[in-house]
Amino acid sequence: MKRPQPFKGFKKYVKRRPAISEVVREPTAGGVVFRRGKQDEIEILLIQDAKDRWTIPKGHIEEGEESKQTAAREVGEETGLKKVKVLNWLGKINFRYRRTNSLVLMTTEIFLVQALGDTDDITPEDWMNGIQWFPATEALDKIEYEDIGKLILLALKRIRDGKLGLKA
Repeated sequence: MKRPQPFKGFKKYVKRRPAISEVVREPTAGGVVFRRGKQDEIEILLIQDAKDRWTIPKGHIEEGEESKQTAAREVGEETGLKKVKVLNWLGKINFRYRRTNSLVLMTTEIFLVQALGDTDDITPEDWMNGIQWFPATEALDKIEYEDIGKLILLALKRIRDGKLGLKA
C-alpha cells in the first residue's frame, strides 16, 4: 500500500523540537497563605505570574534547606511579608514541562502559611504582574491550577476545623 504524502509545503510550518537528552528534577516548596480579614473572614494571598495566571507563592528548595524552610523563605521573598508562620503540610504537586532538550520534573511541597503582623504590606517581585488578598471563595475562582485549588480547599477545611498543626 502506498503511503499518503503530506500536503505540499506543509513541512515548512512544522518545526521539530530536539530530542530530550536529559531529565531534570526540581524540588520546590510554597504555601497557601491566609489571614483573617476585617469581618474575621478567611482571605488567601495569590500572586499573578508573568503569564497572568493566579497562583500561590513557591520556589526552588536550596541545598541544605528543608521544604518547610523553603516555603517560609519563598513566601517572604515573593510577597514581601515580613512575618509568617508555616503551620502544616497540605500536600505535594507533581508537574512536568519541557525546557529546550530537557524534561523537567517538578515536585512542589505545599504548606499552610499564616500571615502575621502587617499583612497589608505586600510587595510583588519584579517578574510578577500582581499580588492580592482575595476572599477564600474568590481565590478559588481565580486560581489557575486545579491541583492547587484542591489544596486551597483542604487548607480552608483545616482552618475552619481549627486543625492548624500547632503543638499544644
